[in-house]
Amino acid sequence: MTILNWPAEERPREKLLARGAAALSDAELIAIFLGSGRRGRSAVDLGRDLLSRDGGLKSLLELDAAELSALPGLGAAKACRLHAALELGRRYLAVDLDRPHALSNPLACAEFVRARLGRYPYEVFACLFLDSRNRMIAFEELFRGSVNGTSVHLREVVRRCIAHNAAAVIFAHNHPSGIAEPSQADKEVTVELKRALRLIDVRVHDHLIVGATTTTSLAQAGFI
Repeated sequence: MTILNWPAEERPREKLLARGAAALSDAELIAIFLGSGRRGRSAVDLGRDLLSRDGGLKSLLELDAAELSALPGLGAAKACRLHAALELGRRYLAVDLDRPHALSNPLACAEFVRARLGRYPYEVFACLFLDSRNRMIAFEELFRGSVNGTSVHLREVVRRCIAHNAAAVIFAHNHPSGIAEPSQADKEVTVELKRALRLIDVRVHDHLIVGATTTTSLAQAGFI
């Protein structure tokens, strides 16, 4: 039975309009983005199928458009709609960080970098470039590596700070192991970065370590 044959109060779109998005299950929300199902499976059934994969919703939303389109029942159009929804969520977090002094809120920073870096199976070192009012000028993924680590090039970090005319920065990188515990190497590279950027009058506000479910702030831990 297609969703059009369901009672109106059970259809995802009508349910959302009547009761709000919070009343819908994950599968129902996904169904709205999918728009339609496939032969013998409604869009809600297809949403449940997608969520039944290992890792559930988190794993699904970490896939890129090409990986999504390869899943049974999706295809390019549906995959693009889902991927666009995730990107809008990331941009929503970025808009919040554009407010003056927003980056003084550790939770906002943690949510932003987790949304950006948490999906990678390899290490990615990134930087938030800030103006003198702590508003984000840009976010850049600077270096990528294997699960064994990534090489951080001080000269390139300095070059990008100058290019953005940044007054301050927040560094972030993920731990593919899922453990957000800073290593000795993490602490040492932070000290080296602070020393290099001090020469061009750029402040290092924080270095965030992104794990599977938590984010550790080196500033809050007393290392900055």
